[in-house]
Amino acid sequence: MTNRQKYEILCAECPDIPLFMQSWWLDAACIDGEWNVLFYEKNGKIIAVLPYYIRKSYGFKIISQPPLTQYNGIWIDYPENQKLHKRYSFEKKIMDNLIAQLENLKVDYYSQNFHYSFTNWQPFYWKGYKQTTRYTYILKNIADLDAIFENFSYAKQKHIKKNSDLKVDFSLSAENFYEFHTHCLCLKNKKIDYSQKLFLSTYNAAILYERGKIIALKDNENNLHAALFFVWDKNSAYALLSAIHPDFRNDGSSTKIFWEAIKFVADKTQSFDFEGSMIENVAQSFQNFGAEQTPYFNISKSYSKVFSVLKTIKKIYATN
Repeated sequence: MTNRQKYEILCAECPDIPLFMQSWWLDAACIDGEWNVLFYEKNGKIIAVLPYYIRKSYGFKIISQPPLTQYNGIWIDYPENQKLHKRYSFEKKIMDNLIAQLENLKVDYYSQNFHYSFTNWQPFYWKGYKQTTRYTYILKNIADLDAIFENFSYAKQKHIKKNSDLKVDFSLSAENFYEFHTHCLCLKNKKIDYSQKLFLSTYNAAILYERGKIIALKDNENNLHAALFFVWDKNSAYALLSAIHPDFRNDGSSTKIFWEAIKFVADKTQSFDFEGSMIENVAQSFQNFGAEQTPYFNISKSYSKVFSVLKTIKKIYATN
């Protein structure tokens, strides 16, 4: 049995493994590279895993985030009622083992966004890795929709009430969503950064596993104001891709589309993850939903001096 086959069995048995680390999601998202997984096992039981996406770029072997995938990294099956001091030594033993396996892959560069449930990156630091803290925004306990709405800013509440006549539409096809998103970006002189093939792959997988939906807002003249593709697991929903027509960006459609998605998943999961942003105005918008700022880690390391130099040169040119 291959590591991937063994991992598929584990994912089927462990719904607590986050959606973006599930084997079926990696199958769908890694169409331009390959994915595999490292295991930490004890007495024949899988205790921890590190799934990874590996690709080649300009002759370099790179582990990076799969496209359209917010998090992956390490998942650990913790013992019940574990004392804190034992937890730290438990985590260090696991990470030391997985890091050794990772470095045996002989890649040139490594970079992964770890799920926000992963809070102890110190063993990576001791092995020479770097960490950048990023932020997402999460609404918790979404089953209580009245409390969620009450915690919205006044402006957000006003936007939702103002757009009460917009129709919620679940019939928008994946192809039409991609076309709409492309058109919205084109109107802002921007290009879409993911292929239709990739989108259809992830969308079809999410629909097959009943873990995704496209929601759209239309007015009485059937004009498409906004659309959102979101996915979910047992613990959280994730706002994966949103498209807002520039003509309607100031009418509150961007607020209402998220509110309708939250209502849709309120009985399916526990939280709603806006997937965050380090862009100031986007972060402020998510804060106005009453969402909690939540840190997550990007952990990276360059194993190749040549790659490090070229990466630095590219960064310098990009800022000039």
